[in-house]
Amino acid sequence: MNGDTLLKMKDISKSFPGVRALDGVDFDVNEGEIVALVGENGAGKSTLIKILAGIYQRDSGKIIISGEEVHPDNPGDSINLGISVIHQELNLVPEMNILENIFLGQEIRSSSGLGRMLRRLDANAMKLKTQQTLKRLGVSMDPFTPIKELSVAQQQLVEIAKALSLNARILVMDEPTSSLAEKDVDSLLELMKTLREQGVTIVFITHRLDEVFKIADRAVVLRDGKSVGQKHIKDTTKEEIISMMVGRVLDQLFPKIEIDIGNPVLEVKNLNRGRLVRNVEFEIRQGEIVGLSGLVGSGRTEMARALFGIDKRDSGDFLIDGEPVQLDSPRRSIRAGIGFVPEDRKSQGLILRMAIYQNMTLPSIHEYTSMGYLNRREELKTTQRFIKDLQIRTTGPKAIVHFLSGGNQQKVVLGKWLAMNPKILILDEPTRGVDVGAKAEIHALISRFAQQGMGILLISSELPEILGMCDRVLVMSQGTIVANYGREDATQENIMKKAVGTV
Repeated sequence: MNGDTLLKMKDISKSFPGVRALDGVDFDVNEGEIVALVGENGAGKSTLIKILAGIYQRDSGKIIISGEEVHPDNPGDSINLGISVIHQELNLVPEMNILENIFLGQEIRSSSGLGRMLRRLDANAMKLKTQQTLKRLGVSMDPFTPIKELSVAQQQLVEIAKALSLNARILVMDEPTSSLAEKDVDSLLELMKTLREQGVTIVFITHRLDEVFKIADRAVVLRDGKSVGQKHIKDTTKEEIISMMVGRVLDQLFPKIEIDIGNPVLEVKNLNRGRLVRNVEFEIRQGEIVGLSGLVGSGRTEMARALFGIDKRDSGDFLIDGEPVQLDSPRRSIRAGIGFVPEDRKSQGLILRMAIYQNMTLPSIHEYTSMGYLNRREELKTTQRFIKDLQIRTTGPKAIVHFLSGGNQQKVVLGKWLAMNPKILILDEPTRGVDVGAKAEIHALISRFAQQGMGILLISSELPEILGMCDRVLVMSQGTIVANYGREDATQENIMKKAVGTV
């Protein structure tokens, strides 16, 4: 299955102002091989791939393809060398159709006419090649379907089709399954196996070790910008890979603390928002972690947004500590003692170009304001306390959030809400896109918040997280809650049966 060495990156180093992102990294891939590139957030994975893609220029080191040293100085050079990179944020134009996206910048033109750019586009040739490429992927889609009408999984297939149309020998996929439903993940993994059989070499970055052990031939581990080592999957274990990634043994990924549950701190009654949220009712008690599970599209995020007052709802009554409250806007929800960590931290939870302290004090900014002036000293003092308390790895409270790793960005979002001392904390996919070490740390923080008496609603697509962390599990399907399980009855089988059922 695996042939000769196709790609070798040797002694690659790269520095940014104040940061050494890569320090003498070695990385190689054989022909017809699937290699997983793993490591904690900030380990240097994306930097290494961007150097391969010609987006960044290495400070030192060599890139060798098929025995010859190459110098990809820009993305065009990389594509010409047979390297295609599919980034986590898909690079498609929503208003254009599938065909137009696949051939954007590489249109097929008729062979007759004046200069190339004056030749007419050969629509038939592009349609035929698009159909052939989609058939190679085993999918049936109309080439003229606009991208905006496709699901995330279908858009992912278009990105792969685009790469194959460029005759890619090396396909690099950065977190390809992070936004996919479980059935789409399985389909994509099977497709990757098919492409390997067709001779395509694949490098993929993922935090999901289950996927690594399902599909990869080898795992290459980076830590703190350095090569830690590599393992053939058949000769290693998840625990060994995790230990290499984090530099220590993780005693517990789900450090659930058993505590006495108090009285109801939040009661939700008759919450409705169109077809997305229908007749939702539940309660969260003091010190309780309530999980909210369900398939993508079941209404979990929509329910949380309606509860917090982000989206206008049709109806809904709420009690906090037994007293009726109006939660018709985020401002009122915050004043009532509710914090909300959104699903997408980068676009909804943080202002990336601002400093940590500016993000962390935002919901409680009125507490640092007097006569129209901000008390910067108190802002910095509070932020420094949470940096220490949450173990945020940074140079200080004035560091720009954009330059933090994903796990540390998520801790800033948590700190932002903890700074206002909430009674209730809504966590929507709190560990999505963070590495296993940061995931364990965030789980420990969640347990600690509950121990302090906070009521927590934990929304997650990862069933092990739901089962490992929650005292009680609610299951949503088609916009309504269809099951309410205690910890002892919340099994993967029970949850999935309800999640896929009809109401």
